[in-house]
Amino acid sequence: MMTVTPSYEDVQVGDAIPALSLDPISRTTLALYCGASGDHLPVHVDLDFARENGIPDVFAHGMLSMAYLGRALTNWAQIDRLRAYNVRFVAITHVHDTVSCSGTVVEKFEADGEKRVRLALEAKTETGGVTLRGEAVIALI
Repeated sequence: MMTVTPSYEDVQVGDAIPALSLDPISRTTLALYCGASGDHLPVHVDLDFARENGIPDVFAHGMLSMAYLGRALTNWAQIDRLRAYNVRFVAITHVHDTVSCSGTVVEKFEADGEKRVRLALEAKTETGGVTLRGEAVIALI
């Protein structure tokens, strides 16, 4: 998919980037993410381990939600336009949760000779619970 980055003039403070909604988190998703990321902590894939440690079920890697949020960003702007991307993990994403990612332009500014926008970002589950908050800076032409 070819991303067409919007122009600086076409973007206004308050504009939302297209939301990204994903299929529910499955155990297969978690196992595949373990392989892709190299994060094999048993709390993400071993139900027996989770229960032995007082956790009712395994849960998703925080970096998986960060990757989904990054996908929402790069669906909106080409990756070479990304100047900063920061997130804070707020809550656990459970197995079978459906994650959706969104972003809103909160600032337009110039830095280092570039026109840039700052976005406030969130990943939420279907219950509206925020699991990840962050921001990104994108250079626009």
